[in-house]
Amino acid sequence: MKNPVPMTLTRRGLGGLAAGLGVALALSACGGSPLATPSTSATTGAGGSLVVGSADFPESQVIAEVYAGALNAAGVTATTKPNIGSREIYFKAVQDGSIDLVPDYSGNLLSYVDTEATEVSAEDVYKALPGKLPEGLAVLEPAKAESKDAMVVTKATAEKYQLKSIEDLAKVCKDFTMAAPATFETRAYGFPGLKKNYNCELKGLQPFNDGGGNLTLQALLEDKVQVADIYTTTPSIADNDLVVLEDPKNNFKAQQVLPLYSKAKMTDKAKEALNNVSKILTTDDLINLNRAVSGDQKQSPKDAAAAWLKDKGIVK
Repeated sequence: MKNPVPMTLTRRGLGGLAAGLGVALALSACGGSPLATPSTSATTGAGGSLVVGSADFPESQVIAEVYAGALNAAGVTATTKPNIGSREIYFKAVQDGSIDLVPDYSGNLLSYVDTEATEVSAEDVYKALPGKLPEGLAVLEPAKAESKDAMVVTKATAEKYQLKSIEDLAKVCKDFTMAAPATFETRAYGFPGLKKNYNCELKGLQPFNDGGGNLTLQALLEDKVQVADIYTTTPSIADNDLVVLEDPKNNFKAQQVLPLYSKAKMTDKAKEALNNVSKILTTDDLINLNRAVSGDQKQSPKDAAAAWLKDKGIVK
């Protein structure tokens, strides 16, 4: 088995919920927003400048920097406020105007605003979103890029138990401990969804909030857990010959990358710049951006985004 590539991803909108809520409550008690100082992606302009937020993991931070860079290249002044926290935190930040937009993932966003949503395909999820979002919020066009939750096992485990899908996993679930964020135990697509869709009741949960990063990966490789919730855009899957179990019953919804934004300050010019990003951003791009930031290169999200924007001709 190959040596693991160091990864420090944090689950988008999942990890750090309790910590994020604690920060938000503490700051609100002081009369302040949980979002303090924008990064130096650009100098804040007057009036029409936009603030791009991100969740508390590198992939979201990189996409936020891509959005900000594309906006600035189009003549729309944009800054970033990275590492805000889970969806519960950044969604409220868009609502209260602390930020103007944030990269999100279509399926999980739909589940957040409508816990009873049954749509699972990319097309159906995107069609359902506008009617479920609260007044003042909207989404732009989704990218082809998709970053989905996945049930992942080692190659040895897959061979030992003949696992190709979550249906196969259901036969041995009771003997498996899973590595995932603590919120996976209660999320619709977590333990409840696995039980409902596959009659899979796992032995237990080993909570990690590193989004399939070093702790999760090492626990899986050392057989401290037998299955892990890791995003499909995480480079360590390929680097360690891990097996992504198929999900024939669509427990995990389509998760296309798209901007969630407040209508208050969004202009047609800004929309066009962001939609142009979505037209060319692919899943392979996300994997490569994650590798650049969380692998051996250790690029900053801003530098990785700048290189991608230049490579795609968005920034000259």
